[in-house]
Amino acid sequence: MCNNNNSNDCKCINEILSVICMLQQNADCGDACLDTCDRGFLGHSIASINYNTRPVMLYTCCGNGVAWSMPTSKDPNSETTSNVFRVEKIDGCCCTFRVLAPNTDTDDLNPYVATNSFFTMNLNCICSLRCLDDTFVCL
Repeated sequence: MCNNNNSNDCKCINEILSVICMLQQNADCGDACLDTCDRGFLGHSIASINYNTRPVMLYTCCGNGVAWSMPTSKDPNSETTSNVFRVEKIDGCCCTFRVLAPNTDTDDLNPYVATNSFFTMNLNCICSLRCLDDTFVCL
């Protein structure tokens, strides 16, 4: 996949991210399957409620095993970054992600908060992804 401009090479990552995007848009989808990135429901079981996000971490071909990170703010002077993202849109081999920030409210059970920081990535640049536990993110 790396350093190859063939648009069909992103199919594996594209299919998984497409499933995640669809699930987030239709949180009541219900196919029982393994606990994988593309399982057919959000949460711990088909009957789970209050989940709307399957956070992901992205790894690029040249990242040497370090997760991709992006700024949590549009402010060019901000140095705060995060390596946890929410799939927002997929168009061919391009995917738009929302940067999720750690939730600093210790009384809240949800580990992430949505930011207004977005980026679009060519899926040919991603060699692997890691799915984190499904959660609710106030958008």
